[in-house]
Amino acid sequence: MLRIEGLSVSYGAVKALAGVSLEVGRGECVALLGSNGAGKTTLLRCISGLVRPRGGSVALDGTAIDDLPAETRVRRGLAHAPERRRIFPGLTVQENLAVATAGWRGFRQGMDGELELAFGLFPRLKERRSQLGWSLSGGEQQMLAIARALMSRPRMLLLDEPSLGLAPRLSEEVYATLAEINRRIGLTMLIVEQNTVMALGVASRAYVLEHGHVVLQGAATALLDHPRVREAYLGA
Repeated sequence: MLRIEGLSVSYGAVKALAGVSLEVGRGECVALLGSNGAGKTTLLRCISGLVRPRGGSVALDGTAIDDLPAETRVRRGLAHAPERRRIFPGLTVQENLAVATAGWRGFRQGMDGELELAFGLFPRLKERRSQLGWSLSGGEQQMLAIARALMSRPRMLLLDEPSLGLAPRLSEEVYATLAEINRRIGLTMLIVEQNTVMALGVASRAYVLEHGHVVLQGAATALLDHPRVREAYLGA
């Protein structure tokens, strides 16, 4: 579904990505691992159209999307749940969810089916549907960010650090829901994460980024036992 070839991004003299290539098959859940500054967030922002690369290409379903603005990529089926949630604090939970339907919902067209899916996956959001975004806990805000992305009717979901700032129990809850989304809906997912064990627990494959380069790739189970991954990310 997604193919990236030779993607390069620089911020001034600093190279954030240096010829990155990867692909994600339809229905796959793929993890993108790496330490802070490895280029993971930049890669997601390139895919969703928020950052313009200096070189390389991004293709969705075999069609290049390099020249498409971010909003058009959303209509093509890409959804991005960004780092640190970035929900709208002055809108209610339901209003936050409704914002994401702008790309497909016409005049007087309902969103009951999408709300049912979101609230079914995150029952806590249904209980808080009238609360303002700022009043939610960190875990609830993360749930809202993921649910908001699902409201855009995506075919592929990009997730940036879904466990960031969450207590271990809440991280497990969020990742259990992501696994359910992948299993129940068959939604293709690319997950950027520093919690290596969490990410490899739901992903079928993974890539490891270091200093803007892909240095390892393979099956999630194989990478979990790889000496380089264990030493760098698992403290072993």
